Amino acid sequence: MNRRTFMQSAGGVAVAAAALPTFREGGLSRILATGAQAAGRSPESLAADEDYWFEIQSAFNTDRSMINFNNGTVSPSPQVVEEALRRYYEFVNLSPAHNQGVIGAQLETIRTRLAANFGCDPEEMAITRNTSESLEICQLGLDLKSGDEILTTDQDYPRMLTTWLQRQRRDGVVLKTIPFDVPPRDWDDLYEIFEKAVTPRTKVIHFSHITFFTGQIFPVKKICQMARSRGIQTIVDGAHAFAHFPYKRDDLDCDYYGTSLHKWLLAPHGTGFLYVRKERIPSVWPLMAAPAEMDNNIRKFEEIGTHPIPVQIAISEAVTFHEGIGVERKAARLRYLRDRWANRLAENPRVKILHSPDPRQSCGIGFVSVEGLDVGKLATFLWDKHRIIVVPMTHTKFSGLRVTPNIYSTVQEIDTFSAAVEEAMKSGV
Repeated sequence: MNRRTFMQSAGGVAVAAAALPTFREGGLSRILATGAQAAGRSPESLAADEDYWFEIQSAFNTDRSMINFNNGTVSPSPQVVEEALRRYYEFVNLSPAHNQGVIGAQLETIRTRLAANFGCDPEEMAITRNTSESLEICQLGLDLKSGDEILTTDQDYPRMLTTWLQRQRRDGVVLKTIPFDVPPRDWDDLYEIFEKAVTPRTKVIHFSHITFFTGQIFPVKKICQMARSRGIQTIVDGAHAFAHFPYKRDDLDCDYYGTSLHKWLLAPHGTGFLYVRKERIPSVWPLMAAPAEMDNNIRKFEEIGTHPIPVQIAISEAVTFHEGIGVERKAARLRYLRDRWANRLAENPRVKILHSPDPRQSCGIGFVSVEGLDVGKLATFLWDKHRIIVVPMTHTKFSGLRVTPNIYSTVQEIDTFSAAVEEAMKSGV
């Protein structure tokens, strides 16, 4: 199989030709091996093809003596990304002051590839270290005055809520947090809670594309278009969305979008991007000072001093790996894995599944609550006895385990988790 065939059969049509030589044989061969199996088949038919996904799983160096179902926090990278990161660090270390700048020039290629995947102009794409940095650029960089209102939900990420609360203390803005049910009664409920909360003083609507709690996906475009029609700016937290399920910028229509690349894109830890609608760039102050000549330049948001360029350049291998699989196939597999454990556990009347079964509203993130079991003790039991990593989470309205497998996870691991929860319900923790 040649590289042209790989592009067509493995779904990597948009892969930049210049990126392919950076694939080492160990990583490329795993993706190539999946090509013949994937040709002409739907993502849904491939989702349960364990031979296909075995090749993907084998591209990772993971510790199979434990089961990591906390990929929603940070995911391991495939071997090809590890190798690239090591290679770039070794090159830079030969002559750091010189070689850092040499490979730094490749950052524009990374910007172009990320922008193509997101569907925006590269001049609207800043490369950052994570979602928090991306969103705080907007939160702290917008000109707001005392009395201006910001709408968000009570399930948005704590760091982002903390940032708005600091602006509330410092500048007198008013933060309003809106509750919502999980799962919602109807998808339109998530639109209506914002529409009803808007007042003449509302200046910003800030919400998650997909929540970090239960993986609830919001009707982003409908909310953003409502906001724009009323002169309200929109900040969307995409920490768990990019490279998780298919969408483009035009499916969102937001003003600002921040995400992390070390979750579902499988890029090196400490990578992310910020999208800023082009006409909004001049009015947003960067976190770290940039010269006036950069007022209209998206790169002003990257002015953070010395930083590890190899980490950013290795994003390219993660993008190539992602494109080689295809986001539609990835999303179908993640839903398949989630449904495998959720449908099994849901047969027990003590179990509540708090993620929506509607594919418009959820993907790979699952959330389960077990009546009669303390969520913290259940998580400890799963780790101590079965070496399963999940995240216990508690909200004022609910508590449970967030379960986030990834494409390297196996059905045997899924079934081990399900059996362990059933054991806990039967025997206690």
